[in-house]
Amino acid sequence: MSGSRRCPCGQGEAFEECCGPVLRGERAAATAEALMRSRYTAFAVGELDYLLRSWHPRTRPVELALDPAQRWLYLEIIRTDRGGLFDDTGTVEFVAHYRDADGRGELRETSRFARSGGAWVYLDGTHGR
Repeated sequence: MSGSRRCPCGQGEAFEECCGPVLRGERAAATAEALMRSRYTAFAVGELDYLLRSWHPRTRPVELALDPAQRWLYLEIIRTDRGGLFDDTGTVEFVAHYRDADGRGELRETSRFARSGGAWVYLDGTHGR
């Protein structure tokens, strides 16, 4: 991705100033929402290593596969609860819109995040309707 391309997370910044450094491990996500946005970006750009690294060791799968036909279109953050600079846990409810071989769709989830070793990690999620 070039530095002028907008980050898939929807914050409006260039990828190289937004989620790029987080995906490369140069900067940690400061909040649970920032981690959620970086994980969405990782799905959008196919960064499997980051997805596994940012998953809590207790709930992380052994391997992960992405559907190459699925294209992530945009992310909507519906609600956040805690997950700030001084919290140890947080939740983020979101809708991730995509297109695949069957057409357009959406993934609704309420994700739980926790700090592990001082860094935010994805714990698990509950899918919505």
